[in-house]
Amino acid sequence: MNTKEDLITRILKSIFFKSATRKAGKYAGSGMAILELLREVLGKAKDVADNQNKGVGQVLAEKVMTLSRMVKAYVSGEYKVIPWATIVKIIAVLIYFVSPIDLIPDFLPIIGLTDDLALVMWLFSSLTEDFINFEAWEKGKL
Repeated sequence: MNTKEDLITRILKSIFFKSATRKAGKYAGSGMAILELLREVLGKAKDVADNQNKGVGQVLAEKVMTLSRMVKAYVSGEYKVIPWATIVKIIAVLIYFVSPIDLIPDFLPIIGLTDDLALVMWLFSSLTEDFINFEAWEKGKL
């Protein structure tokens, strides 16, 4: 097992991610709670893109903004093709992302966002087809 897989395993088994997953189910049933979460997510994503290592911060912000657009389209009823389990996973990852205290606290310089980036990248790789379908739908909508 490589270091990246070890980190993902540690994140997924952490009390922080388990807590985010429990909260995600509650959020998923409330459009207002999701919209408030998305507001927090977009604010932090902008902050990360502006203030972190430009390469890592930009990648993380772009991925998180795609997740946010996907959830917003689902909540608004525009895009309902996403399985419920996928929405809950995405919301759990977004809750984890906005939490300043997680496996590697965000206030630690340089390494603070490592777990957030690893988790977001894991989500994209595990739900590749859902993201490809969403991005195709989004392009067709323009």
